[in-house]
Amino acid sequence: MKEVIDLLVDRLDGLVPRHAIVLGSGLGSLVGEVTDQVRVPYGALEGFPASGVTGHAGELVAGYLGAEPVIMLSGRAHYYEHGDAKAMRFPIEVMKGIGVQSLILTNSAGSLREDMPPGSVMQITDHINYSGLNPLIGEEGDRRFVGMTSAYDASLSLGMRNAAIRCGIPLFSGVYMWFSGPSFETPAEIRMARILGADAVGMSTVPEVILARYFGMKVAAASVITNFGAGMTGAELSHEETKDMAPVGGQRLATILKEMLA
Repeated sequence: MKEVIDLLVDRLDGLVPRHAIVLGSGLGSLVGEVTDQVRVPYGALEGFPASGVTGHAGELVAGYLGAEPVIMLSGRAHYYEHGDAKAMRFPIEVMKGIGVQSLILTNSAGSLREDMPPGSVMQITDHINYSGLNPLIGEEGDRRFVGMTSAYDASLSLGMRNAAIRCGIPLFSGVYMWFSGPSFETPAEIRMARILGADAVGMSTVPEVILARYFGMKVAAASVITNFGAGMTGAELSHEETKDMAPVGGQRLATILKEMLA
């Protein structure tokens, strides 16, 4: 752990990011918004997981988003790749170790609302851990009993909403439900999710939220909507659709985040 932290501190050469952003499927274009870039492939950081999902670059990119120093994790490991809910534990602990205070999570997700079409951006206000998995299973001591009543930081969330207003970009808000994947949900599961109060579904993010809270970091999160849930249109879902549609909402989300961190 210390070796990786020391390596990053050396590579950052005085840059001290307070915010880290995790980029989801197809959202790697956000990296292009970062100036004065320092790039470090995950393979050079022992303990960082390699992602086998197309649309996830697998590199750390630091620099400035607007005038704010940031560090981006371009690509994440998913539970469905390794069967490990704490696949992102080490990178998040490293972010904490280099002084990051806030973790901003992004993902691609399926909409459960007819008024929230593909290309939309949804701020996550709460989540449902439908998988039942938890990255803190096996941790010892009372720290593992992490409160999740305010998992998504109120001040960061307000900052995201105000930034969207200033940019004139519609920002939906809602509850994200985590399915383990990698198969997409069935129409029956989508109907269930809607009944339970979910607004969007996806295969990531919730474990990272839990881990970030465990390490005392503030959290904000947003989904780029790439499709409607199974059965809502009659069309079959695919990862290609996710990759094709993510840049549409991804550019909107990039604009919001730049304004939010300005």
